[in-house]
Amino acid sequence: MKPVRIALLTLPSVMSDAASLDFARALGGRLALLGLSDPMRPAMGGALGQLRRHLARSGPRMLPYLALGYGLPFRHGPFRAVARAAGAPLVVVRDVNGDAMRAALVAARPDLIVTLHFDQILAPETLALAPLGGVNLHPSLLPRHRGPMPAFWMLAEDPGAAGVSLHRLSPRIDAGALLAQRRIALPPGLSALEATRRLHLAGLPLLRDLVARLEEPQAMAGAEQPVLPYRGFPDATALRGAARRGVALVRAADLRLFLPGRAARA
Repeated sequence: MKPVRIALLTLPSVMSDAASLDFARALGGRLALLGLSDPMRPAMGGALGQLRRHLARSGPRMLPYLALGYGLPFRHGPFRAVARAAGAPLVVVRDVNGDAMRAALVAARPDLIVTLHFDQILAPETLALAPLGGVNLHPSLLPRHRGPMPAFWMLAEDPGAAGVSLHRLSPRIDAGALLAQRRIALPPGLSALEATRRLHLAGLPLLRDLVARLEEPQAMAGAEQPVLPYRGFPDATALRGAARRGVALVRAADLRLFLPGRAARA
């Protein structure tokens, strides 16, 4: 039986690069496509539009998190090297459901789509291009803390409830059938940025186990989960309240992630 081929979609960030690159390297020749979301894509308002939107909702406290997590630096080099070694195409994804991405997936012919820290929602028609559909690694104990900043909400509301979930992709955000879950003990004092990075890394065994079992008939059979409220980006009031309780989006120690090669290593 031929090996299962996988398309990996991610958003380059110090919060996920180590996990994404580790998983892609482990796939080797089974990596069918490596897709990198463009966080400054016009559909999201570009850099200026996003800056205005975040400031209006969250205030200036959000800016260091956005700058360190996404803007500084925007690296493709390590991903290019991994894709080249695997013989897989590297695609910058501006619209995951658009014609260009559809053509790339049709050409790559993946059996499964994996998303890890990916900020675009795959339509059913896009998921149908992979016979096994798609799965997502999410850094929370779903169904709690659906949305783009689960580690922040976990630290703000229940720091003892850290964990990671592997679920099937569906058109509703972080709401597909649950395939696997793991509770993680995080050390105290982590920023939301560093907690997210560690949770992504802690979820890699769930992904590896799934890939190893994909030929089993029940590998993609999951348990339907209740859909709890979506937790989006926090507003200024939530950030102020969290800060009073000692919850930080970023800390000075996070700057070490920008040492050469540091963020791309587990």
